[in-house]
Amino acid sequence: MKLSTIAKTMPVSGIRRMFALAAGYDDVINLCIGEPDFQTPAYIIDAGAYALRHGYTKYVDNAGLPALRKAIAAKMAAENGLKCSEKNVMVTNGAGQALMSSIMCALNPGDSLILADPYYPNYLGYCKLAGVNAIAVPTCEEERFHLTAAAIEKALTPSTRAILLNSPANPTGAVLSLTELEEIAELARKRDLLIIADEPYEAIVYEGRRNYSIASLPGMFERTITVNSFSKTFAMTGWRVGYAVAEEAFIRAMAVMQESLTSSVNAASQYAACAALAGDGREVLQMKDEYEKRAELLTRSLNRIKGFKFTKPEGAFYAFVNIKETGLTSAEVAQRLIEQGRVITTPGSAFGPSGEGYIRISFAANSDILAEATRRIEAVFGRKSCSRP
Repeated sequence: MKLSTIAKTMPVSGIRRMFALAAGYDDVINLCIGEPDFQTPAYIIDAGAYALRHGYTKYVDNAGLPALRKAIAAKMAAENGLKCSEKNVMVTNGAGQALMSSIMCALNPGDSLILADPYYPNYLGYCKLAGVNAIAVPTCEEERFHLTAAAIEKALTPSTRAILLNSPANPTGAVLSLTELEEIAELARKRDLLIIADEPYEAIVYEGRRNYSIASLPGMFERTITVNSFSKTFAMTGWRVGYAVAEEAFIRAMAVMQESLTSSVNAASQYAACAALAGDGREVLQMKDEYEKRAELLTRSLNRIKGFKFTKPEGAFYAFVNIKETGLTSAEVAQRLIEQGRVITTPGSAFGPSGEGYIRISFAANSDILAEATRRIEAVFGRKSCSRP
């Protein structure tokens, strides 16, 4: 059977490549996949079980359960500053499908979309499927990997129609400030650009920071698609519930497209998501606090290792570690860690050209596992001569 051109040229995720490579080794510590190690809070599980036992096993509206859409709209108004109703909400099979549908509904084949480099690898896959050109704008560690309006403006082409913002960012943990978002918003209004704001890590920010939604800024709701998910905030990756918030007409178009893509999100998961939003947020805050403790542990541990340099991220649960002083490529470091340390990380090159010289370590694993992992990494590369126990 012959494959289509799209199938043959789809970018392969470097994250999944490392995950598959590690299958050939025993006693591995997997710090590759960005999945919370916490269990979904019990009250959410109970709601999902209740739904399954009480008839939530049928088709539902393409755009999602009305109750969930209303709950999401209320959440976006209270927490993100967006003036919206359930008519502005589309429930999707995870944030990935929301991004894919957003790009396909908003852009035409041949259009261009700007994103920060390093980037989440699946962004390239979404653009490939939609026939959209991805323009990756380099960011750097010295500027905390922040994508700026000035850098975006320099990268604009006649075909540029949209900017994809990911804040807090995977893999770098960058959290854009309100001032930075205001400057990007001003550019978007001036150049008539659409914003796709990917915000699944919004609840995971450190040192008193706040995540701001660009759609809440003046004149931006009508040109922004805000994408979010229950996966990271509520440790619900397997439940597959995400959503998009945008103008009513755009959401109606997404609902039509959803019919051809997946019809709808399963009803019981949506019922559970309603329960998640009705909670008091205590578990969410506890998870965030634990992630921050792990980030601080890694800051101490990784900076003792020869050739490694790490600054605590502003948000998300990834350590984007500078390994340039090892003299090896990011792929070589990741390979050595698997072979000699039985620790799975992701080479920074998997996240774009600007990721070379770094590895990504997911700290969505408990502190004991992280301590053992850094011990193994230190055993492979050694300790800096000036380091103290």
